[in-house]
Amino acid sequence: MYESLCEICEGGFHLYIFAFDDVSLSVLRQLNLKNVTIISLQEFEDEELLRVKPMRSKGEYCWTCSSSTILYCLKHFNLPHCTYVDADLYFYSNPQVLVDEIGDKSVLITLHNYAPEYDQTKTSGKYCVQFVTFRNDAKGLKVLKWWRNACLDWCYARMEDGKFGDQKYLDDWTERFGCVHVLKNFGGGLAPWNRTKYFLSENLQVSYGTQQYPLCFYHFHDLKFSKGKLNKTHFSCYKMSFSYFRLLYIPYIKKLLSVNKKLCQVSDKVVRYHSYEKLKMIWAFLKKYFRKK
Repeated sequence: MYESLCEICEGGFHLYIFAFDDVSLSVLRQLNLKNVTIISLQEFEDEELLRVKPMRSKGEYCWTCSSSTILYCLKHFNLPHCTYVDADLYFYSNPQVLVDEIGDKSVLITLHNYAPEYDQTKTSGKYCVQFVTFRNDAKGLKVLKWWRNACLDWCYARMEDGKFGDQKYLDDWTERFGCVHVLKNFGGGLAPWNRTKYFLSENLQVSYGTQQYPLCFYHFHDLKFSKGKLNKTHFSCYKMSFSYFRLLYIPYIKKLLSVNKKLCQVSDKVVRYHSYEKLKMIWAFLKKYFRKK
């Protein structure tokens, strides 16, 4: 995600990375990344977060902290606005066009925009905490603090009373608050769960109905390596066209391998992914599991 921003933003961004374990903190600091501020848990965690931390799993605690990370950046660095981005996004064009869409509102959120066959609105929510912008003004802070308090009170990986993690809280924001804008640019928010609603051209233009947008980011949700091997869960859950793997997935996997190689040179605690020689095996796996158009 960081390298994609470097390629398309020409230095016009600053990334605040919260390291949630000692290995991540050590490796990130050794990399000396440009346009990046590394923040440790010791710097970030406050009494309220530490109070609920023992009651949450590692994943649940990360969700609990989403709103708090944004609030920390706005306050500690006195930023005019801050956008939370998931680490498994990859940017293909400058996301400034998405942020600019906020207009005179104070909060920007994005739809899951599920395809019918993957509709998880009831369990995972109408909106996706993948790219969320908050202005550092009275209205933006009101929404952000409401979200933070809600997550401190309850944030678990289960459905309960219409809640799920940190995400279902966003469902009624457009009615609860008058300062929330829902992203209209469909170049932002392309993901496995809505892929079948779009057409992606060779030059990475996204067509949605009669509208066309440059692809801004793709959400590689749950695509991961386990014990150094490519996890097959992602591919078995979402059926996609072969062109998506050729245009998006293979370049992304190559990038992951390249970054992993750099990380392994920094620390012996980083798990090594498949080598480049085995990329052909991954390619064969993809061709086996997905029908070529």
